[in-house]
Amino acid sequence: MLAPDNFNPEPGIPFTLEPGLQRILAPNPSPMTFRGTNTYLLGQRDIAVIDPGPLSNTHLRAILDALGSNQRISHIIVTHSHLDHSPLARPLSDSTGAPILGFGGPTAGRSAVMERLAQQGLAGGGEGIDTSFRPDLELSDGEVIEGDGWTLETIHTPGHLGNHIALAWGDICFTADHVMGWASSLVSPPDGDLTDFMNACHRLRARDWSAFHAGHGAPINDPAARLDWLIQHRLTRESQILDALANKPGSARQLAERIYVDTPSALLPAAERNVFAHLVDLTGKDQVSPDGELSVNARFQRVR
Repeated sequence: MLAPDNFNPEPGIPFTLEPGLQRILAPNPSPMTFRGTNTYLLGQRDIAVIDPGPLSNTHLRAILDALGSNQRISHIIVTHSHLDHSPLARPLSDSTGAPILGFGGPTAGRSAVMERLAQQGLAGGGEGIDTSFRPDLELSDGEVIEGDGWTLETIHTPGHLGNHIALAWGDICFTADHVMGWASSLVSPPDGDLTDFMNACHRLRARDWSAFHAGHGAPINDPAARLDWLIQHRLTRESQILDALANKPGSARQLAERIYVDTPSALLPAAERNVFAHLVDLTGKDQVSPDGELSVNARFQRVR
């Protein structure tokens, strides 16, 4: 993880990142959201609002108050349907008439293996899903969104959530929760898929970027280095899991207890989710196998 930064803006106050781009922090700090959700306002006259944030009348008013007399909201773009990113989209649309754009509903983009796990009854974790989210216009990978003086390219980046997208604005990328500077992204099955997550990381790494603007925390001014760290972080955890399975099979919970030896017991369920995400990925790569059907309670062994 990067060293702690001094990112601590006042919620509700627009901050100009560069001409034509403002950030407004939502008032929803938590261990999952850091200081809160970053809402971005892109454009000079017709404004695209990227990630309106949680359901909050205070934040709704802050977004509307940030508009100048000659400005209007023309697009509302949601990067993914977690409760800290998408619920305010509909009230904002009702207030402005702007359409809501997103990759799809809450389960859009979910991989086949995660769909099977969900059908088994595995519930999600983390920030919580906005189950009512439905965009007015569904975006596809590579689709270009054009406004007055700005253009955004849609990049489907599943992994944190199946319907997660990043948005390229020239050589700047709005990475939402896929790449953040303050923490690694949560990947929690069945909502998150580590195989998809790593593929999306490599896809972003193949391009040249000057900056990332994330869903939480400060701008990332060395995107390549941050992606390299994120990829290596996951590969290191993968190696730890394979080492832990070298001599003894185990379930996701048992492996979490072996690996996260200094983690408080209250945080072990989150660690178990993280380990299980890796086990699903490793199963797909034929490096481990479950004893029977793939499930969070299965015992896994290393494939020799």
